[in-house]
Amino acid sequence: MTKLSVSLSCCDYDRCRAIFDGRVTIEGCDVYPTALEPEECFHRAFKHQEFDISELSLSSHTLTSAQGTNAYVAVPAFVSRLFRHSGIYVRTDRGIERPEDLSGKTIGLPEYQITANVWIRGILSDEYGVGVSDVHWRSGGIEEPGRSERAPLDLPGNIDLQPIPADQTLSQMLEAGELDAVIGARAPSCFDRGAEGIARLFPDVQAAEQNYYERTNIFPIMHVIGIRRNLAEQHPWLAVSVLKAFTEAKRLAMEDLSQIGHLYVSLPWAVAEKDRVMALMGNDYWSYGIEENRHVLEVFLRYHHEQGLSKQMLTPEALFAPSTSELTKV
Repeated sequence: MTKLSVSLSCCDYDRCRAIFDGRVTIEGCDVYPTALEPEECFHRAFKHQEFDISELSLSSHTLTSAQGTNAYVAVPAFVSRLFRHSGIYVRTDRGIERPEDLSGKTIGLPEYQITANVWIRGILSDEYGVGVSDVHWRSGGIEEPGRSERAPLDLPGNIDLQPIPADQTLSQMLEAGELDAVIGARAPSCFDRGAEGIARLFPDVQAAEQNYYERTNIFPIMHVIGIRRNLAEQHPWLAVSVLKAFTEAKRLAMEDLSQIGHLYVSLPWAVAEKDRVMALMGNDYWSYGIEENRHVLEVFLRYHHEQGLSKQMLTPEALFAPSTSELTKV
């Protein structure tokens, strides 16, 4: 049987690397992979559908699925997960000492709809009572002027979201005192270079994130793997083959992390750190699959709806190829 030729784009994470180097294949496919930074994957997928299989932003995937405009269907391979307490940067001269102090403040963000910001706003609301309508949101590029939303938004009138001036950046405005805080997946350069009066909201990020996990059992999902919808419909076997490949690639990466005879990661105590994480989060702490992550997905989808991004609250099943929900039952 002739194999299906597919193009693939995602970041060269350790948990995906075996697909890039050929140790893992996608059954029935000849794969032509391209390693790209996630933001480029998203742009090229959502704007131009350039790749048959692509890493996707969970928020953009949810937004376009709710709008009925999504050219991709996902498989529950969560190649990017991150706690996001580290992504809140504040001015120290605005009386912001606790998360609750962000109420009424003007906060910059690179895009309203990006996954990291959905999680941060949701955590602020659930954990600290700072609702999405309690803040004045200002959007723009962190370091380069002119950034706009990846997908069109239709937010409720009680959400104050406005673009910053076209010639300004969030980092400049935070340092100049024109913003009280900035949230996002990347640190503004004013923080990185130690500009006076700029700090993280949570000084001990790791302690805050571990405490959050212990209370909620949530390890936030950031990105999924998507397949062009018309291709998945034309080849119904493809979604399961893709999920199996990414699952096996992750297994190999985790196996490498446990090697004590030689280190695959350039950190002297990498194995001890993995053991510490497993003691806190369980052996399969980076789990794939819908059922294994239902509680995480349902919280995210609630946040997405509450923040005005999806008009109706989706179920996890609405995001994924139906065949992939049954893979773990085989």
